Amino acid sequence: QVQLVESGGGLVQAGGSLRLSCAASGRTFSIYGMGWFRQAPGKEREFVAGISASGGTRYYADSVKGRFTIIRNNANNTVSLQMNSLTPEDTAVYYCADRRAASLLYSDYADQRQYDYWGQGTQVTVSS
Repeated sequence: QVQLVESGGGLVQAGGSLRLSCAASGRTFSIYGMGWFRQAPGKEREFVAGISASGGTRYYADSVKGRFTIIRNNANNTVSLQMNSLTPEDTAVYYCADRRAASLLYSDYADQRQYDYWGQGTQVTVSS
């Protein structure tokens, strides 16, 4: 079992920044990759960013590329999402998730079915 707890969400003006954190406990943290997803009101949950077990490979959805950065710290079992230049379209509940197997394919990181454990989510609201 892996427990994931997100934090760092809140209300920010367009153009601002937020840093989300996800603390993991349970199984050894560094075995598999991690991902961040988001779900906006009335929309399906979508992939945002992923990072490999070592942290050496990162994946981003086109909508956030160049604005968001995913970082993992295997020493303290956390994965973070630094979000800059936020727009109202980034408003959503953000979830971190733990992969069920290792991979270096973008398509695998973007596939929600390949994640076994999910956090409860943290709300990000960007005002215009």
